[in-house]
Amino acid sequence: MDILHLIDRLEEMASEARRLPVGGGLVISRQRLLDVIDRMRVAVPREVYDARDVLQRREQLLEAAQQEVAHLVEESKTEIEKRLEQTEVVKVAEERAREVLAQAQTRAQDLLRSAEEQARGRLDDAQQSSRSQMREADVYALQTLKRLEQELDGFMTTVRRGINALEQRAAERPG
Repeated sequence: MDILHLIDRLEEMASEARRLPVGGGLVISRQRLLDVIDRMRVAVPREVYDARDVLQRREQLLEAAQQEVAHLVEESKTEIEKRLEQTEVVKVAEERAREVLAQAQTRAQDLLRSAEEQARGRLDDAQQSSRSQMREADVYALQTLKRLEQELDGFMTTVRRGINALEQRAAERPG
């Protein structure tokens, strides 16, 4: 049975229902309503369920990527702070910070790219209704990447301030 027909049937039930005298509520047969809902569940294409599973998997992959990026960023911050405390290895700390930052960015991009490719491969077979869900997932991924970019920019600012502070301290010391 076509899902649109079932939606029309629900609308008919609502228009045929008796109105309650107070509050504008309706009295509809519970069994008839549950019967139409059960038929709607059966009428939903398998691709919609598949798309939902793909989106859930993508969400899990994105969350894992975010957690890994957060972990890498936290490790990077810790490493930078240790190196900044040792003024004789400031240049090494700066280079390591760049490497860790590049690794974090590459790893995050690889994880996100992998998640998007997997989701794209399965969603190509889904119907039009699952495509709108994919657009929402892309918006979420874009927001996540923008947040990641902001965090990484903040991290680079912190590194630059530390380097500037150490260079200024070194310049102020006599001889």
